[in-house]
Amino acid sequence: MDLSSNGFSGKLPASLFDSFYAMKIINENITTSYLGVQYDTLTITTKGLDLQFFKVFDQANIVIDLSNNRFEGYIPRTIGDLIGLRTLNLSHNNLKGHIPTSLHQLSVVESLDVSFNKISGEIPQQLASLTFLAVLNLSHKHLVGCIPKGKQFDTFENNSYKENDGLCGFPLSKECGGDDGVPHAATQFGLDQEEEGDSSIVNWQAVLMGHGCGLVIVLSVIYMHIVGNRISIMVFEVV
Repeated sequence: MDLSSNGFSGKLPASLFDSFYAMKIINENITTSYLGVQYDTLTITTKGLDLQFFKVFDQANIVIDLSNNRFEGYIPRTIGDLIGLRTLNLSHNNLKGHIPTSLHQLSVVESLDVSFNKISGEIPQQLASLTFLAVLNLSHKHLVGCIPKGKQFDTFENNSYKENDGLCGFPLSKECGGDDGVPHAATQFGLDQEEEGDSSIVNWQAVLMGHGCGLVIVLSVIYMHIVGNRISIMVFEVV
């Protein structure tokens, strides 16, 4: 499906992908003869290249290209149900929110491009399971945290993450905090320390309040004891 560069605007409806039944299966033996429809040329941008196809549908080239529009809102999680998808291009829109973790279900996706959007948050670590992923473009967004490690993510270069100052980890020169590479390890440590510091302050306040109350009680008992002794002496002298 190629709807790129059409000036579409508004939210990207999740229901749009519900009827894409052919994309919800992985079948290398599927044929396209039943369609009986062809175009002279169909240009699709995938893996950073402009490719021309002559058939509307080809199992080896199941594509969703919604790039260069003005779509808003969030990336629908239902895209993750399209497990037969090979190319997903949502670049150059006004999409916001996080990258949905459901995209890790796209087990045969080869090209994923969501660059030039307003997407923020972390890159889901689950995306490291996409072993067919050959091209990844997450540039020009507001992503933070550690870049996933292993498999295909060890093959991507800096350009895949360009203009995301909050990212760290390979292949970027900025290292992530912590020895285990856990996202936001340093930040979490700072938060833990801050919470621990707050707890300490509260505990000291409780201790001081407790000591204060105890001191008042002790002084009151001593005072009452002294006053009582004085009264006893006065009574004794009168008698």
